[in-house]
Amino acid sequence: MEIRHDPYSALRFREFRFFVTGKLILTVAVLMQEIIVSWMIYAQTKDPFSLGLIGLTEAIPALLLALPGGHLADRFNRRHLMMLATCLMLIASFILTLYAYYWTSQGTWPAYAVIFMIGVARGLYNPAQSSFWTQLVPRENYVNSSVWNSSMWQIGAVTGPALGGLCYGWIGPGESLIIVSCLILVALFFYSLIGNKPIPPAIKGETVRESLQAGLKFFFSQPVLISAITLDLFAVLFGGAVALLPAFADQILHVGPEGTGILRSAPAVGAVIMSVIQAFYPPRKNAGRKMLFCVAMFGCCMIGFALSTVFWISFLMLLLSGMFDNVSVVIRSTILQIYTPDQMRGRISAVNSIFVGSSNEIGAFESGFAARLLGLVPSVIFGGTMTLLVTAITYKLAPIMKKLDL
Repeated sequence: MEIRHDPYSALRFREFRFFVTGKLILTVAVLMQEIIVSWMIYAQTKDPFSLGLIGLTEAIPALLLALPGGHLADRFNRRHLMMLATCLMLIASFILTLYAYYWTSQGTWPAYAVIFMIGVARGLYNPAQSSFWTQLVPRENYVNSSVWNSSMWQIGAVTGPALGGLCYGWIGPGESLIIVSCLILVALFFYSLIGNKPIPPAIKGETVRESLQAGLKFFFSQPVLISAITLDLFAVLFGGAVALLPAFADQILHVGPEGTGILRSAPAVGAVIMSVIQAFYPPRKNAGRKMLFCVAMFGCCMIGFALSTVFWISFLMLLLSGMFDNVSVVIRSTILQIYTPDQMRGRISAVNSIFVGSSNEIGAFESGFAARLLGLVPSVIFGGTMTLLVTAITYKLAPIMKKLDL
């Protein structure tokens, strides 16, 4: 007798609902803040390269702290680490509010200093939350929980930039950042409703260095992990057009902060649509081939976006890019949870954060640098073309992806 698939199975666990609700609200807050700060800096500099520097400034501490953060997530209370990092984000938001009201005359360096602080918080938060949610659902619900975990992030990614752009245009940056701070407080409340979970057993006498080495050794011994993460790494690295949206909105499409917020939300709108589809039709069969196809189509969407001079076509290209990217995200996330033992989830999540999570910010820097070197439109075409090339190389050199089922 065939067992009926339950698309809401993960959401039937109370603490998982608290977790994804808190994550949703925090995502809205962080991405609101991102669009507000981007426009604050761009308004002062009118330079696309300054937008790329935002990503690099956040990526440096996130990269440096990723492996230590992963070690902490495997040795200490993951919920407490999440809440500590969220508190750091709250402090950063408060300082940015003061900057918006009183310190903009000092130039952009105070904003970059706070962005660096947010990168520190991310270095603690990402490994802790990535390894924590698997403790809230049984193993058989990992694929479904991965879909809903991604869905809530994407819903936040739809709402956050749109709200950020609208609030910036309507009420100004200072008042908008006050709203951001309030949302982060609400996210903290939902995280506080989750009970503490057991800390995974550690090897007795293992030093921090040995712990980190063990995590890296395990990762590089798993070809499927290397293939999935490397593919996503280069796709995200060269597909950083979203970081240049204020410049595209200003120079190509001639829309203001409100239009930028809508465009920034477009990939997440597509991702939410695809998340709902995957909740009912999870990507289990031929998952590797589906991932390769979707990454290639993501690159095509970036090229289409670069060539567009019409707002709704640009929105459509970004929306489709989000749909294709979401398939890749869900498959990679599921691979990480299935192939990683619980006592190593923090460190492997940290490796994933190094190779994929922070590549968003490094990709933003690459896009800003390429835009200065090649020009705005050619830089994005170059990124999309490189994504297609990386997909072709992975297809040729990583046969395990062509055979992968979940």
